Amino acid sequence: RLCSAAEAAAGSGTYTRRGAVCAALAGCLRRGGGAGGVPQVAVLRDAEAQLLPDVGAVVTCRVCSINSRFAKVHILYVGSTPLRSAFRGTIRREDIRATEKDKVEVYKSFRPGDIVLAKVISLGDAQSNYLLSTAENELGVVVARSEAGVQMVPISWCEMQCPQTHTKDFRKVARVQPQFLQT
Repeated sequence: RLCSAAEAAAGSGTYTRRGAVCAALAGCLRRGGGAGGVPQVAVLRDAEAQLLPDVGAVVTCRVCSINSRFAKVHILYVGSTPLRSAFRGTIRREDIRATEKDKVEVYKSFRPGDIVLAKVISLGDAQSNYLLSTAENELGVVVARSEAGVQMVPISWCEMQCPQTHTKDFRKVARVQPQFLQT
C-alpha cells in the first residue's frame, strides 16, 4: 500500500484497490504531476537488473567449451538487452539441429569463442545450467573467428570461411533475421 487513492492517481507499476494505491511490483517510488492536477504515483524498476532468460527467449551467448556431448556457453544477451552478469547454458548434441540429430558432431557445429544465437528450452536452477537449442534455421553461429584471428564469413548453412586465408571450417550457421541485427 502506497497511499490513499484520494491523495494520488495510480500510475505505471501500481493499481487501485479498496480506495488505496498499491504497488504491483518491487522498485522505486516516483511521484509526479498527473492529469487534472492530481499527483500520480508510479513504481519503476531497473528492467536490466531484473531480466532473466525465460523459456522461449532468444539469447546471444559465447561458447566456452565443447565436448562430444554438449557445448557450454555463457549467456550474454536476452533478445537485445545485455545482462549485467553472464548466465551459464548448455547446448546438448541433440538440440543443435532439427534434422539428422544422430549425425550431429558438436565440434563441427561450434568452437570456443563463437557467438551463438540460441533459444531457451529449459530453465536452470542453482546447480544446473539453462538448456538451449539451435534447432531452427535462424539459430546458430553468428560470429566466428578463424585461426588467423579474422572474422569468418558464412558460405553455407554448415560452413564458414576465413576471408584472409580462405580456409573453411564447419559450423552450425544461423540464418540471421533482420530483427536480430544491430545497427
